[in-house]
Amino acid sequence: MPRKWSQEVTEESHALELEEGVFTWDDPREIALSLQRSALSSRARKAEPFQSAMSMLNFYVNRAGKNLSAQRRAILEQAKHELHVVFGREPERRRHR
Repeated sequence: MPRKWSQEVTEESHALELEEGVFTWDDPREIALSLQRSALSSRARKAEPFQSAMSMLNFYVNRAGKNLSAQRRAILEQAKHELHVVFGREPERRRHR
C-alpha cells in the first residue's frame, strides 16, 4: 500500500527527530516534553523551538483528522496546552469582570 505524503513527513521529517510513537502516548505532558526535547536539539528546524514543536503537533492532528478517536484528540489537544507550559508560554487566563 502506498504511503501518504503526510505519513512520510511525520515519520521522516528532518526538521525534528521525533521519538518513536510520540503521538500515541497517553500522557500529554510526556508528549509535550518529548516535542520540546526534539525541537531544542534540532539543528535543521527553520523556526524557534516552540513554534517547531507546536507546528509538528498541529500537523499530526490536522493530518489524522477524522481518524483520531475523541480520546486521542483530547490527549493531543491537552499536549498543546502542555507545550505552552513547558516552554514557559502559558497563555494568560481570561479575567472575569
